[in-house]
Formats: sequence, C-alpha cells, structure tokens
Amino acid sequence: MKMIAKRIGTALLLAVFILAPGLLFWIINYAFLSHPRMAESSTPVILASESSFRTIEKELAAAGVILADGRFRILGRMMGVASHLKAGEYLFPPSISPYRVLIMVKEGATYKHQVTIPEGATLNHIATLLAAENLTTIEEFLRLAHDSALLASLNIHGPSLEGYLFPDTYFFERGPKSTETMIRIMSDQMQRVLIQTDAINGLPQYGLDRHGVVTLASIVEKETALVQERSLIARVFLNRLAAGMKLQTDPTVIYGLANFSGNLTRQDLESPSPYNTYRIRGLPPGPISSPGQQAITAVMHPAEESFYYFVSKNDGSHYFSSTLSDHNRAVLQYQTKTNPTNLKVRKQ
Repeated sequence: MKMIAKRIGTALLLAVFILAPGLLFWIINYAFLSHPRMAESSTPVILASESSFRTIEKELAAAGVILADGRFRILGRMMGVASHLKAGEYLFPPSISPYRVLIMVKEGATYKHQVTIPEGATLNHIATLLAAENLTTIEEFLRLAHDSALLASLNIHGPSLEGYLFPDTYFFERGPKSTETMIRIMSDQMQRVLIQTDAINGLPQYGLDRHGVVTLASIVEKETALVQERSLIARVFLNRLAAGMKLQTDPTVIYGLANFSGNLTRQDLESPSPYNTYRIRGLPPGPISSPGQQAITAVMHPAEESFYYFVSKNDGSHYFSSTLSDHNRAVLQYQTKTNPTNLKVRKQ
C-alpha cells in the first residue's frame, strides 16, 4: 500500500512539473495579449462600490472588455489584486489586455469628464451642462443647489448656490455622491478666488460684504464681455450705490422674470420682482450668475472715474457718461435708430 501511495505521489509531482510551465505560459499569454472584441471604440463601464471580484468580472465580460472564460479571475488572484479593485466609471480602449484592465481598476484610473462652466453661467445652465455628460440630473443638481444643510456646510448664507460655483474647466468623475462632490469642488474653487482677490472681506466702504461683492460681480459679468470695460462698469454701479441711485441694470430684471422672450418690455421693467433694479434701490437679493475672477477683481479694484451711466454702442462696447444729459445724448446717438423704445434714458 505504501508503495502504491508513493508511486501516486511521484506521478502527481511529475505532472505538476510537466503542467506548470504550460499553465504559466497560458496565464502569461492571456494576461498580456489583447483579445479581439466586438467593440471598435473605447468601452465605458461603471463598477459599483462594494462589488465582489466575481461581479466585476461578469460586468467586464458583459461589456466585452474581457472574455468570460474564468482566466480573468485566476489572473486577479495570482496578482493579489482581487480584493483591491476600486469602483467608478472606466473607459477601456478596444485593444487593452486583461493585465492592463486589472491595473487600471486597481489604481482607480477612472474616466474623468471634462466640463467647462462659462463665466456668467446660472445654476440652471450649470445643471444642464453637467446633465449633458450624464454626471447628474438637472433635478438632482438643482435640489442640492438649494439644500439648506449643504449651503450651511459651505458657509453660504442664502437660498441657493447661485453665484458661488466658480466658472472654470473641471474634470469630474461619475460615481456615488458625485453631484455633491462636484458642487463642493466648484464651491471650494470660488472660495479660493474670493480669498485671492480679498473679496472674502467685502468692500466695507460701500457697505458690501462678501455676498454683496459676489452679487455685484455677477451683474458686471452679465453686462459686458469686454475685459477692459469691467472695471468701468463696476465703477458705475459703485458710484450709483454710493449716491443712493437705482442700479437700473437689465440683466437683473431678466434674471427675475419667469419667462423672458428676448426683448425687455415696459411691462418687464415694471415687474414687482425683487431683482428688478429699475424699482428697487441697492443690490438685488443675491447673485444672478457665476462671476469669473476678472469680474470679481473689477469690483474690488474699480476704475477711478466719475461715471454714473453707460449705454451700448451696438458693437459689444459701451459709452460711459458722468451726467444724465451726456448719457441721454449717447442714447439718442447709439440706441434710438436700432431701438426707438429704448428705456435706458430713464436712468437718473
């Protein structure tokens, strides 16, 4: 009996020596060589958090990233990474090898969506841009943008995040709580800019705190696209605030309208909206858009001028005036022919 057992053991050991090189070659060949797949372009795959290795293997096989023959599981165990794979959205190129797949998921090399938030964007605009990349839904984003607990955690004292998400180019990942994560990233960037420009301390000489500076900067942002005019427009509004004059700025009126047709009417300018700066004195309740750093800087460092008025010259630039009579002449020169009912002459 002992002799038989010894012979069986010897045979098994011999089989291991014979088969091991072949098995090793089989695994190495599988690990490093790409395999033909159905997809001709990169394949996106979302791996949920707390997924088991077997679940991840099935999802990758279903997406056509790997072959569903069990070798991926063996390779993962041999590499010791089966319990160290990270959740998230991945974009696998069509010629990727199983080894590279495991390395990508082990290192968390998730796909990042490039999203550019333009200067002057509103919350609705930002929500639309993010939803277009399937990073969130418009409803979810706007819900969180008005969430009082989230606002408090971000030190935002207002009804929403309007104006407090910095316009910039971002690279966002899709995943659990991604909407809140994106909001925090954009809010933190705005906070950094407010600190850099000293807007965090407001303009006490004009009675403006941080919120007031952001609000005024958002108006400046919407009034002109010309960098060289922003400090001039900021000066106009600061002069009018100091003199107790109404700001009478169209972008605030438009923001307060439920529906805007594209042309301001007399009825619009008489609307009871708290954003109607043709009726109210001082600033509206809050920002009307996300101001960029240049608009914020313009408010903090306005031009040294005595201007109280400006009117469009219909070429993207504006004519600035120190007196109402000069302003009215400019309106007649630049606006009457194109807009006979122009109401900016009412500024006083």
